[in-house]
Amino acid sequence: MSSAPVFLVGSLAHAEPGASLTLDGAEGRHAVAVRRLRVGEELVLSDGEGAGALGRVAEVDGRDRLEVTVLERRDEPEPTPRITVVQALPKGDRGELAVSTMTETGVDAIVPWAAARCVTQWKGERGAKSLTRWRAAAREAAKQARRLRVPEVAEPLDSAGVAKLVAGASFAAVLHESATLPLATAPLPAGGPLLLVVGPEGGITEAELTAFADAGATPYRLGPTVLRTSTAGPAATALLLTRTGRWS
Repeated sequence: MSSAPVFLVGSLAHAEPGASLTLDGAEGRHAVAVRRLRVGEELVLSDGEGAGALGRVAEVDGRDRLEVTVLERRDEPEPTPRITVVQALPKGDRGELAVSTMTETGVDAIVPWAAARCVTQWKGERGAKSLTRWRAAAREAAKQARRLRVPEVAEPLDSAGVAKLVAGASFAAVLHESATLPLATAPLPAGGPLLLVVGPEGGITEAELTAFADAGATPYRLGPTVLRTSTAGPAATALLLTRTGRWS
């Protein structure tokens, strides 16, 4: 992938070399007014689902519209194994930081978790706004990392919902500071989705640990130090990306 900036578009179904595409709306405004792209400069258009196109600016129309000539089509295959992180709701903006860092690292999906000991609770309009911010953080981080796939940020789940996710995974790890087994040597399956569960600042309750264990999850530790809830997910994701060969 070149260092050309990435912008998200609705569809790239007809993005073949020589085709003309329009970048407008918020992304077009960012390209023109913030990035100040001019005729002749290159950029990458992405649908956020694996399709991309390297293009060259053919025309700048006003302050929020570019006409782009496609130079090359690009396709990012579905990653395997798929890695999902269940992220307990942190305080303040640490959730958005976690989402951004995990996206840049290479996570495929993020599930907000309303754990029993979460200080922050997503309810009503506040919850909807928080989810919107997490999804925006994933989009911006994917563009920054020049990924053609924006990680899915799912609807928030309670602990019972997380237990169901655990049951459907080929491998499920609960990151816990008291665990004795290191994630670095955990036996990984030959195929199938991998799931990481990251608890809140106050820790995971015994009832939650039991429910997840009954569903098939095992507690693991990352190392000798205790990480914040906002940094444990990216660190564990990086470890699995390395161990599964996705970073090879």
